[in-house]
Amino acid sequence: MKNILVTGVSRGLGLEISKTLLENDYVVYGVSRSKTQEVIELSDKYPNNFYYSALDLSDNLNVTKSLKSILPKNVVLHGFVNNAANAYDDIITNLDLDKLKLMYNVNVFSPLMITKFVIRNMILNKTKGSLVHISSISTQTGYKGLAMYASTKGALEAFSKNTSREWGEKGIRSNCIVSGFMDTEMSSSINDDLKNKIKNRTSLRSLTDVQSVSNTVEFLLSNKSLSITGQIINVDSGTI
Repeated sequence: MKNILVTGVSRGLGLEISKTLLENDYVVYGVSRSKTQEVIELSDKYPNNFYYSALDLSDNLNVTKSLKSILPKNVVLHGFVNNAANAYDDIITNLDLDKLKLMYNVNVFSPLMITKFVIRNMILNKTKGSLVHISSISTQTGYKGLAMYASTKGALEAFSKNTSREWGEKGIRSNCIVSGFMDTEMSSSINDDLKNKIKNRTSLRSLTDVQSVSNTVEFLLSNKSLSITGQIINVDSGTI
C-alpha cells in the first residue's frame, strides 16, 4: 500500500481526493485546519487506512515540527497532494497586505516546507514518489478579483516544474493539476449568473467535475504515470 499525505481534507476537493485514494487501497494521512463531520465519517469507514490530524498551514514557521509529530518515523511516504488553499479574492487596488501574507503562508510557504519534508522522507527511504500540486485555471485565463490568488498558484506551478528537474534523477516526480471552476464550498459565493458565464466559456458548457480532478490525482500518484513529471495538466471542462 502507498502512504499519501493530503492537505485540506476536511471538505471539497480534498475530501473527494481522500475518498478516491481510500477506495483504491491507499493509506491517507489527511490534514486540515479543522475536523468536519465528513472527516469523522471517513475515519470510521476506513479506520486502518485513514489517519487524520489537525494542521494549520498559516503557521508556516512550525509546519515541519507539526508534521514530525503527526507522522511516525516509520511511515514511508509515497506521495504528497498539496490541495489546501486560502482564497483571498479582491481587485488589486484594494490589496490588503496582511490578507495577502496569510494566503501566501497557506498556499505557498507551507506547501514548500511540506514538500521539503516529504522529499527528505523519500530520499531517506529510497522511494520513487509523486508530488501533486492543485493549481487553478485563474493562472491561465485571468478573472477579475483573482490576481492575488492566481499569483500563489502560479508560484506553485513554477516550483513544481523546477522540483521535477531537481529530483527526477531520484525517481521523484512532481506535477500540477490546473482545475477549472468546481462546485465546491470555495466557489459557493459565486452567483448563478457568473457560474453560467463560466460554464459558457468551457467546451463542455459545464463546471469541472470534482471526481474527474480526484481521479487525475490518483492517476498521477500511481505507477500508471511513471513517465509523467514536470507537467501542468488541465482538468477544466475545456476552458483553455
